[in-house]
Amino acid sequence: MTIRLLLADDQALVRGALSALLGLEPDLEVVAEVASGDAVVPAVLEHRPDVALLDVEMPGLDGISAAAEVRRVSPGTRVLIVTTFGRPGFLRRAMQSGADGFVVKDTPAARLADAVRRVHQGLRVVDPVLAMDSLAIGDSPLTERETEVLRAASDGAAVAVIAGRVHLSPGTVRNHLSSAIGKTGAGNRSEAVQIATSHGWL
Repeated sequence: MTIRLLLADDQALVRGALSALLGLEPDLEVVAEVASGDAVVPAVLEHRPDVALLDVEMPGLDGISAAAEVRRVSPGTRVLIVTTFGRPGFLRRAMQSGADGFVVKDTPAARLADAVRRVHQGLRVVDPVLAMDSLAIGDSPLTERETEVLRAASDGAAVAVIAGRVHLSPGTVRNHLSSAIGKTGAGNRSEAVQIATSHGWL
């Protein structure tokens, strides 16, 4: 039986390479390729793939949010996150979104093809190094609102600008930033953004 695949990655070169490599496998067929997270659900509804391989960082909807949408609109489609960014927080968020597997892009082609087959069979596939790192680091200490504020502060914007972005008062934004700085053990908000990003919490 042929396993039908959808590939979602904003980098055409990476998408093409994945398509070529997986297409060499006799039991795998790439039926759709998209370059943004927003295009994932329409492609899933049109092509009904067995497995969707999603990158994390894409324009529009990110891969983790897209994974949740795929599971909502097409429960029979399995989701495998394939990303450059092997961050423990990404792994936890991906699993919480309903993804069935999480591997990094430098996984050898034969192992990636095997991961697709295992996910298709209903098994969970997780990069072992990431799994260990995720257990060591634990869940994000940030609340949903602190995460939102810290994400809005990632470009170094002034508090008033951040407040406008997240629809909160400047004083409330300062409180959330202060709390996020304390929870991440950072010295300032720039460090807090860097730490949270490196752990995949943003």
